[in-house]
Amino acid sequence: MPDTPYIWAAVLICAAITWALRALPFAALAPLRSSDTVHHLGEHMPVGSMVILTVYTLRDLPLATAPYGLPAIAALTATAALHLWQRKAVLSILGGTAVHVALASTVFAH
Repeated sequence: MPDTPYIWAAVLICAAITWALRALPFAALAPLRSSDTVHHLGEHMPVGSMVILTVYTLRDLPLATAPYGLPAIAALTATAALHLWQRKAVLSILGGTAVHVALASTVFAH
């Protein structure tokens, strides 16, 4: 069994490494806050991410068979309308999801 100083040294080393790893992101953020590139990405990445997710979701839409993608298209329309109306992402996402679930599971169920 290891003696007490060895255990204390191991605990202190682990604590120091843990503290350093938790502090590192905050130290790295300070110079990034004034960066023009990070500011530009912060403005444009949310829109880019949503476009990529929309294309990924709609790429395999079955347009040749019933229900012809209507639940997904209705949900997309509801999401866009809610967002343009209220400008609240959570409301838009939940509303679009509710429309899709309601249409896909009831009205257009196979």
